Amino acid sequence: MLRKKALRLIDANFNRVKEGLRVCEDILRFIYDDRTLTNSFKKLRHDCSKVLLKFPIPYRTLVKTREANRDVGKKSVILEKRKLNWKDLVTSNSKRAEESLRVLEEASKVIAPRKSRSFQSLRFKLYELEKRTLKKL
Repeated sequence: MLRKKALRLIDANFNRVKEGLRVCEDILRFIYDDRTLTNSFKKLRHDCSKVLLKFPIPYRTLVKTREANRDVGKKSVILEKRKLNWKDLVTSNSKRAEESLRVLEEASKVIAPRKSRSFQSLRFKLYELEKRTLKKL
């Protein structure tokens, strides 16, 4: 039972990191028309996918552990007190992806210790990409 719950944690954070990177990628592509940053976010997103494909737990197994309808945290929505802009969305989604990579890094120490460094490396790449992006926006 504990293993299934741990795999749910892995699955949720794989999804979260890829979703956050995709939001950033699309904002930079369609709103800012920035080819370089778009490609950087796209590459990082694909690098995350490569780690997932090499993860010792098959993707199909991770998907089987999903219980979105029973997720005790799905209704906790933080309402923004101010109007957001595109830069705010890039920032919040970068942070979301960084946090998810950190969770994956830590959780993999228990589930798949050899993958922990991969997540750490991706996280540090994202820190630098976020810095480059916010300088330009």
